[in-house]
Amino acid sequence: MRHWLRSYLLLLRWSAIRLRYLLSLVLVIQIFLSVGIVIGFAFLLPQIDSATALYLSTGAPTLGLITIGMVMAPQLVATAKSEGTFTYNQTLPVPRTAVLLSDVTTWLVVGAPGLILGLVVAVVRFDLTFRVSWLAVPAMVLVALTATTVGLAIAYAATPPVTNMVTQLIVFTALMFSPINFPADRLPEWLQAIHHVLPFQHMAQVVRESLTAAPEGISAAPFAVLLVWCAISLVGALRVMTRRT
Repeated sequence: MRHWLRSYLLLLRWSAIRLRYLLSLVLVIQIFLSVGIVIGFAFLLPQIDSATALYLSTGAPTLGLITIGMVMAPQLVATAKSEGTFTYNQTLPVPRTAVLLSDVTTWLVVGAPGLILGLVVAVVRFDLTFRVSWLAVPAMVLVALTATTVGLAIAYAATPPVTNMVTQLIVFTALMFSPINFPADRLPEWLQAIHHVLPFQHMAQVVRESLTAAPEGISAAPFAVLLVWCAISLVGALRVMTRRT
C-alpha cells in the first residue's frame, strides 16, 4: 500500500510539472466554456423562463466536465503517445492503477474551477436560487470521473488519429444533439432511445437534480448508468495498459 501511494503521488507530481503550462491553458479554456455557455446561449433565446435558465445553468458545468474528460484529456494522451511519453510511463516500475488514477486526478482537479465558476455566473445571470442536495458533490465527482475514465479508455485503446476524430465527434454530439441544455422530449424518439444508453443525458440529469433537490427526490437510474460506464471504462483502460506492458 505504501508503494502504491508513493507511486501515485510521484506520478501526480510528475504530471503536474510536465503539463504545468498546458494545464493552465486548459483551465482557462474550460472556465471560458462554462461561462460562455451560460451567457452566450442566452443570446440565442428571445425569452428565458425559469426552466430554460435551469437547463442552461446546470448544462454549462456538465458540458465543461465532458469537454475536459472526454475531449481534452484523451487528446493529450494521444499527444503523449505520439511523443513516446505514454510508452515511457508503461515502463516505469509502478502499479498500473497508480498511473491511471494519477491521470484521472489531474483532470478532476482541472475541471473543478470551471464547474464552480459556471454555477456562480448562472446564479448571477439568471437570478437563480439552487436547493443544493447533499448528493451534489458526489454527483459532480461521478460525472467528472465518468467523463474522464471514458475519455482515457478511448485514448489508451485507440491510435492518436482515431482518438482525435472520436473526441471531435463527442464534443459535437454533446453540444448539439444531447439533452443537456434542453429537455430530452425535443429530440426525435430514436435519438431519445440512444441517449438512454449514452452517458450525456444522465450526466446532465444528476447535476440538475442534485442542485435543485426536487421534492420527489433524486432519480437513482442516472447514477446507476454512470457507475456502469465508469466501471467499464476503468476495467477497459487497465486491460489495455496491462496488455501492452
